[in-house]
Amino acid sequence: MPMKKILFIFPLLSLAFIGCTKKDTPTTQTEPTLAQKAEMAVKDAADKTKEMASDARDAVSAKLTEWKLTPADIKADLEKGARIVRTKAAATGAKAGAMYDNAKVVTAINAKLVADSKLSALKINVDADKGVVTLKGTVKSPELVGRAIALALDTDDVSQVVSLLKVEMM
Repeated sequence: MPMKKILFIFPLLSLAFIGCTKKDTPTTQTEPTLAQKAEMAVKDAADKTKEMASDARDAVSAKLTEWKLTPADIKADLEKGARIVRTKAAATGAKAGAMYDNAKVVTAINAKLVADSKLSALKINVDADKGVVTLKGTVKSPELVGRAIALALDTDDVSQVVSLLKVEMM
């Protein structure tokens, strides 16, 4: 009886192994080449970068409106005087008695200004003292005043931004 079982199981196992072996016949669906995979990865990265840039623009736009830093707001403030002050509502009193690293704040804001293509070529002096940042210098438009204030206000450990930025007359 055991011999009959072996003779019955052996052909079944043979068929199973034959079904598992890889065939060298060409298939209708081919694997993408390394170059094609790289091209797809670059395209995906570009799409994600565009999406993130769009999200960042939307976030900045919302903050410009929230902090009253639209070009119209800045023009109105400049007509009243050269000093523009904005305070981050959520930060008020949040750091009472806390240590501030003024150099870290100045470095972070300067990095943001350099990274911004419209502000990077402009000379903007940044000073910080216990969460209050002062911006001095000149920019080309009221829009850039608001943009510089928004970048500074959207920095950790900054509770208030005082802008003494002036708009260049062309």
